[in-house]
Amino acid sequence: MTLRKFAGLGALLSIVMPGLAMAADEVAAPVLNSGDTAWMLTSTALVLFMTIPGLALFYGGMVRSKNILSVLMQCFAITGLISILWVIYGYSIAFDTTGMEQGVVNFNSFFGGMGKAFLAGVTPSSITGPAALFPEAVFITFQMTFAIITPALIVGAFAERMKFSAMLIFMGIWFTLVYAPIAHMVWSGNGGLMWDWGVLDFAGGTVVHINAGVAGLIACLVLGKRKGFPTTPMAPHNLGYTLMGAAMLWVGWFGFNAGSAAAANGTAGMAMLVTQIATAAAALGWMFAEWVTHGKPSALGIASGVVAGLVAITPAAGTVGPMGALVIGLAAGVVCFFCATTLKRKLGYDDSLDAFGVHGIGGILGAILTGVFAAPALGGFGTVTDIGAQVWIQIKGVGFTVIYTAIVTYVILKVLDAVMGLRVTEEEESVGLDLAQHNERGYNL
Repeated sequence: MTLRKFAGLGALLSIVMPGLAMAADEVAAPVLNSGDTAWMLTSTALVLFMTIPGLALFYGGMVRSKNILSVLMQCFAITGLISILWVIYGYSIAFDTTGMEQGVVNFNSFFGGMGKAFLAGVTPSSITGPAALFPEAVFITFQMTFAIITPALIVGAFAERMKFSAMLIFMGIWFTLVYAPIAHMVWSGNGGLMWDWGVLDFAGGTVVHINAGVAGLIACLVLGKRKGFPTTPMAPHNLGYTLMGAAMLWVGWFGFNAGSAAAANGTAGMAMLVTQIATAAAALGWMFAEWVTHGKPSALGIASGVVAGLVAITPAAGTVGPMGALVIGLAAGVVCFFCATTLKRKLGYDDSLDAFGVHGIGGILGAILTGVFAAPALGGFGTVTDIGAQVWIQIKGVGFTVIYTAIVTYVILKVLDAVMGLRVTEEEESVGLDLAQHNERGYNL
């Protein structure tokens, strides 16, 4: 009787267990979330909109009329170039986690593997995300738009004087040796150098803005000043374009910051709110600082303040609360105003469109203040319990990025200068890059 019972139980288990295993597999299988997917698709389009046409118009309006097409062309060419490099190897360098182990520093802590080169293994059914809720193809494209805008930001530092051919080669090499590795160190997960340090960078304060701002500073120093700077007037030729570009950046930045939640959830909603608060505060902070200092508020000033606020809130968007965002925005507006005007004049470098003064300084300020206002004790939503310790971690991340980016950027530029030359001739600079480099005019009257 007992043996029969066990035999019957065995028969029952042989029938039930495969079904239970199949049910467990079904439960464990990742399921695409259409809401998250829709938000990430929208965010991706918004971030691309930041570069073309947003940044292109923002920068294009600030140069002289003889150089507007050169700036627009650079933004469009960078968009094409980085898109292809991202597909071939950039995504793999940034996000392939082969060989990474938490707490272990090795080559893969700095540089991702090549397992995802040429997007190997990516299919329409590939799913990714924090909870595996949206297509990997969407994540790839979303991160591609970040990789596009970062080198495009550097254009503002050397506008009106770099050869188009040299610019293309520089951007390709810089993307490979600077952007993709920094993105890997900060965002790739356990085993990434700055990830393991605990650096907080929600949407790219370190990866995008400090990175681009420092590279821009090095570029303008290596190339030298524009012909006639600072004695020759070089006023923006169309501030209407600049204001329209700033407006597009403001709107697109919601995809940049809220999209970095990688889901349609409460974090995305709070990121959107704090982005709006910080941007508005920085616009007013820059405007009033300029008003007090120079006697009148300017359209260029408020547009620059908008971008400064967007930059500074970027690393903090997923962890700070509304009042922290207000402080970060006000600080960014005032500090970036003085760095882009007084500091630049005192040091004498020709950062044409203030890429370092706005993105470099704003990114550094935002990254450090993230360590302060991410603390729940100050209204944040992060896990920071020791503000001093987190601020030190943020400073370490800033310092490493500044040093790494500065050194590698300098080496790339000096090698290219020796091999092919970086600058246009004085005659070409006088004529303008539109005609000299592209045989076109922005305006045919």
